[in-house]
Amino acid sequence: MNRIDRVTAILIQLQSRKIVKAQDIADRFGISLRTVYRDVRTLEEAGVPIIGEAGVGYSIMDGYRLPPVMFTREEAATFLLAEKFLEKFADASTEAAYKSAMYKVRAVLRSSEKEMLENMEQFIEVHQYAAPFAAETDVLQSLVKHIPERRVVEIRYQTYQSADTTQREVEPMGVFYGSGSWHLIGWCRLRKDYRDFRVDRIVHLQVREERFTSSHPSLKEYLGKMHNYDAQRVVIRVHKSVSRYLEKQRYSYGFLMETEGEDDYEMTFLANSIDGFARWYITFADYAKIIEPTELKEKMIGLVEKYFNMRENF
Repeated sequence: MNRIDRVTAILIQLQSRKIVKAQDIADRFGISLRTVYRDVRTLEEAGVPIIGEAGVGYSIMDGYRLPPVMFTREEAATFLLAEKFLEKFADASTEAAYKSAMYKVRAVLRSSEKEMLENMEQFIEVHQYAAPFAAETDVLQSLVKHIPERRVVEIRYQTYQSADTTQREVEPMGVFYGSGSWHLIGWCRLRKDYRDFRVDRIVHLQVREERFTSSHPSLKEYLGKMHNYDAQRVVIRVHKSVSRYLEKQRYSYGFLMETEGEDDYEMTFLANSIDGFARWYITFADYAKIIEPTELKEKMIGLVEKYFNMRENF
């Protein structure tokens, strides 16, 4: 990147947040702090009203921005959701291009809208590669929009494998994507405990005016404590004669991609549980081969030996 393009990009980055640290700029462009200071001084000499505070960072005087392109809160939230997905799904070049575009989006937002996006980021996590979600869009958008406001929500929730629904009052902590679905994490006043609600099972949602004041752990803290999402790479080869039967199931086990061979497909997964993956794999193991990891091969040997020793029970 030449210097003119870099200085322009720095201007956009400065407009994308209320405060930008010099080190963040240096890390993004792979330059020294001295070069950052020189580029910022170039912008100041060009008439850009930059405010620098030692130990804090740079900001641009409110009211100065690129030609206005206004976005609604819903549109801005959608950009943020897409950014979270791309962090997991995209290759490095695509992710870098999207982040550059996001700097431009943020640059044209008002200060209040920038702050809204910054606050919203902590409430959204994507933990697993999976198939496109089938959540009710209006419900998800409403949650993403109002969670940072600490608003209580009323939901009518359909229980698993049942037509029955229950009415809940929930203090939302955030939403995350995993196991092929969006989930709402929050304090359920009915159960007096934290609960995980699948968004596609929320039949109806109403946002109340009431704002809760109780303290809850952050979404990251809760997920880190309650769930193990240390996904592990798994590669297998599956014969074409059975691969079509796995098309829907595979997304529940972290399916990422496949490469077609002459007689089989090489499938790559990010599995949350090697044990769970092994128990699924054994249902078609006679038509497949494990490429990696060794742990999965050892787990399979153990399961087969266990089943063989149990043959008298059949």
